[in-house]
Amino acid sequence: MNGLLKRELGHGREPPRGYRMAWYEPRRRVGVYYPAPLHFLARALRELRYRICLAWRAPSREQHDVFDLQRVHREREKLAAEYSRGYLRGWQDSFDQWVETIEQLTADDLKH
Repeated sequence: MNGLLKRELGHGREPPRGYRMAWYEPRRRVGVYYPAPLHFLARALRELRYRICLAWRAPSREQHDVFDLQRVHREREKLAAEYSRGYLRGWQDSFDQWVETIEQLTADDLKH
């Protein structure tokens, strides 16, 4: 059936009389054409096949829960890393300020 009714045409090619585009394949740059009433059916079957394959390959509920837990754990780790970086940066800034203050005090004491 596919070989008799299906036509794949590239850019610039005119479809045969009575054929309509069922779908376009951008990677191959080809339009797939079927006779007028069948192009709706071909498009619907292709979409149905795609959705069934998608549902078949979908993770189970348990796998989905594991993915969610891993995502939450990664987000918590990321927040903890950001917090610790900020904490250390703030600690270093305050330590640098303390060192400057001590150096100024010792320099002032040496002058007097």
